[in-house]
Amino acid sequence: MSLVTLLPFIVLIGAMFLMTRSAKKKQQQAVDMRNQMQPGSGVRTIGGMYATVKEVNDDTVLLDAGPGVELLFAKNSIGAVLTDDEYNRIVHGIEHDLKSDADIVPDDASSLTGTDASADDAAASDGKSVDLGKKDADDEPTADAAPAEAKTDEQAKKSDGGSEAK
Repeated sequence: MSLVTLLPFIVLIGAMFLMTRSAKKKQQQAVDMRNQMQPGSGVRTIGGMYATVKEVNDDTVLLDAGPGVELLFAKNSIGAVLTDDEYNRIVHGIEHDLKSDADIVPDDASSLTGTDASADDAAASDGKSVDLGKKDADDEPTADAAPAEAKTDEQAKKSDGGSEAK
């Protein structure tokens, strides 16, 4: 047999070896994680329930899910052992302040632009609205022309409406 005919079989066997090796590695990591459980540590089950470990046995784990609620689970049903900070953040909503010296983002953009906010507030409190649109003097209709056009449109609609009803 030539090497060319054996090459696909060799590649297939190598791929199977690599896949089983990575699966065994992940399984071993999960077993190590479950063996590191101690009473008092927070866990998440594979069903998504968060609880505190009360007692660890060979194949089972006694979990405290709340006041007066103790549950017996198989060790294999523990999906993750959580750190204390992560457990408190998820279950109790307590955020651990890791960045106490971090910059705080202001609520308004005045400190970011460098302009004085009091000048903007004074202009806005005058009662005059500020028009930010660009207008040319030739494009602006006069104040008398707009209401006249609206009245003629309304009268035309009223007269047309009666003829359509017939």
